[in-house]
Amino acid sequence: MLDYKVSPKAERYFKKIKDKELKSCYYSAIKDIRANPHIGTPKKGNLSAVYGYDIYYKGVNYEIAYEVVELDGQLIIIILAGTRENFYKELAKYMRSRS
Repeated sequence: MLDYKVSPKAERYFKKIKDKELKSCYYSAIKDIRANPHIGTPKKGNLSAVYGYDIYYKGVNYEIAYEVVELDGQLIIIILAGTRENFYKELAKYMRSRS
C-alpha cells in the first residue's frame, strides 16, 4: 500500500466527523485509494492533476479529492474531503491558492 498525507483542511474535516460509521467509510475509502491510486475519477480542466473518489452514506454523496505524487515511489495526498455541496468550488479555490 502506498503512503499518504492529509492536507490540514482535510484533517480538520476528518476531526469534525462525529458519526463513527461515516468516519469508517472515509478510512475504508482511503485504504482503497492507497491500494489502487487510480481507482478515483480523474478530474478535468484546472483540476486535471486531481482524482475524486465518491462515498455514499445514508443517501448523501461525500467525496475525497486526492493527488498521486512521485516522491521515492508514489505518495497519495488527500487534499479535501466533504459533502458534494460546494465541494468543487472549495477544491478549485484550494488549488488556486497553492499556485
